[in-house]
Amino acid sequence: MNDWSVKKYRIQLIFLFAGAFGGLIYWKLIGCTSGSCPIKSVWYYSTLWGAVAGYLVGDLAYMIITQMKKKKNESKI
Repeated sequence: MNDWSVKKYRIQLIFLFAGAFGGLIYWKLIGCTSGSCPIKSVWYYSTLWGAVAGYLVGDLAYMIITQMKKKKNESKI
């Protein structure tokens, strides 16, 4: 059964957008003026890598929260 919904993946999406914004800010403030840095030289590479990193951190947080809820429910029984 395919149960995809925004509510289910909201933590990952929040971290994804935060990471993308962080990547954009990183490019704007630090960046690479010479153009020799492949990730930092263009805004969309930096934003993309920030979004990927944000999603991975959000997915890790989601797994940890899920495990904590599972243990909490098992201890009640």
